[in-house]
Amino acid sequence: MTSKIERNILIILLSLLGIGAIGGGGALILSPSGELIGNLPLSILQYSPFSNFLFPGIILFVVLGIFPILWVLALLKRGEHHFAERFNFFKDMNWAWSYTIYVAFALIIWIQVELMYVQSVHWSHTLYMFWALSIIFMALLPQVRSLYRK
Repeated sequence: MTSKIERNILIILLSLLGIGAIGGGGALILSPSGELIGNLPLSILQYSPFSNFLFPGIILFVVLGIFPILWVLALLKRGEHHFAERFNFFKDMNWAWSYTIYVAFALIIWIQVELMYVQSVHWSHTLYMFWALSIIFMALLPQVRSLYRK
């Protein structure tokens, strides 16, 4: 029974990440100027290769929004997926569990790249770094690993 609690916490962390990124990424896609996100100034992109928030919004929407929601569904179903297995570096584990680790690292990379381009630190960077570490921690718990071991 306790392994389901830890698994549910992992699913909640992934779900909230996905929902938030779909909302934030969607807002950036709909309004590449940043107006929908409290007048996010384009000036913060001055050290980046982007002139507006469209491309970062698409990446946020897909990689940290859609993918975590898909992994939640896959974790709940625990089905086999031959294409996904090709990129499963943890061959003793279900692919969906492995992809949970991947999305946490994608979040860490996202925050690090954002810090590099924005060249300032906001409290949300720390929050999302801890969020990524929490996903990794929950996935690595023995109770959760035992649920997804092949």
